[in-house]
Amino acid sequence: MKNKKTNAARILDRLKISYAIKEYEVDLDDLSAVHVAEAAGMDVKMVFKTLVCRGDKTGVLMACIPGDGELDMKALAAVSGNKRVEMVHLKEVLGLTGYVRGGCSPLGAKKNYPVYLNETCRNYERIAISAGIRGQQLILSPDDLVKAVDAVVANLIR
Repeated sequence: MKNKKTNAARILDRLKISYAIKEYEVDLDDLSAVHVAEAAGMDVKMVFKTLVCRGDKTGVLMACIPGDGELDMKALAAVSGNKRVEMVHLKEVLGLTGYVRGGCSPLGAKKNYPVYLNETCRNYERIAISAGIRGQQLILSPDDLVKAVDAVVANLIR
């Protein structure tokens, strides 16, 4: 399969940010980040999943956390200026972001939602995020991701 440029990759090109595309075999029965990491031959702690949430004050936002991590809703609420944050229902994700489950990227969503990136990203020279489609990950430096989406880096996992 030839690397097809996604909107997320084109955004990085436009920003002159260096990245690599890592393709992997998709299993529709297991779209978990843990499976993606295994299929891509990567450390699950370097593969960041993008979760779409809604704050009671700020509305929709995205949290990027390690593939094996569990989002701490209270921590995300505190850092994002909300009292409460909840996951957006799966039925809403495509309409809000333009992305499907298993292919949600913090780059290139329908709107520029605030992005919160877990601080463990700083433990690695490069991390992986979804390219915006199932079967592709973008590998880039955490600092470049922060620049590209104006992410807030904080402790977001339990």
